[in-house]
Amino acid sequence: MVFFRWLRAFLLGLLLLAVAGCGYHFTQAQSGRIGSAQKIWVPFFNNESISPTAQTVLRRAFYDEFHALRGLAPADSALNADLAVKGRVISYSSKAVAFNALDQARLYLLTVVVELEITGKGEVVPLWKGQLQGAQQFPANSDLALQRNSEEQAFAAAARIIAHKCISALEESY
Repeated sequence: MVFFRWLRAFLLGLLLLAVAGCGYHFTQAQSGRIGSAQKIWVPFFNNESISPTAQTVLRRAFYDEFHALRGLAPADSALNADLAVKGRVISYSSKAVAFNALDQARLYLLTVVVELEITGKGEVVPLWKGQLQGAQQFPANSDLALQRNSEEQAFAAAARIIAHKCISALEESY
């Protein structure tokens, strides 16, 4: 009985020691983060998709996410910006991914692929360049207006996902 108490105490101490010394730490310095004193310029994206609102939704999502996550303010022009984001909407697709017992669409998946290039003030070489994808599910509806509204909300969510991924990719490449 005493042996099991000692064993339990030893294992608890070992567990506490392992948790306390696990070695987690930030891998990069804070200098790699985007500063709140910076300004960002996001012109309208080139739109090669079927969505007529893609440019506006993506631009708004980038301004909102950069401000909400890193405190960046929008610049009034590309000349006054510390960071500039150029983008191109490559694809916008929506497909049914779930069906009901009558084989009618119940859930759709909206997917957006964007090509981005982020440059710093006075830089010729981009800080980051690549493609990002955002996806969001939305419910089907027999009312066309409600269906369209759900799709627009899903697109706004996918655009925020892309903007968030952009922030992460930019900070990882510093």
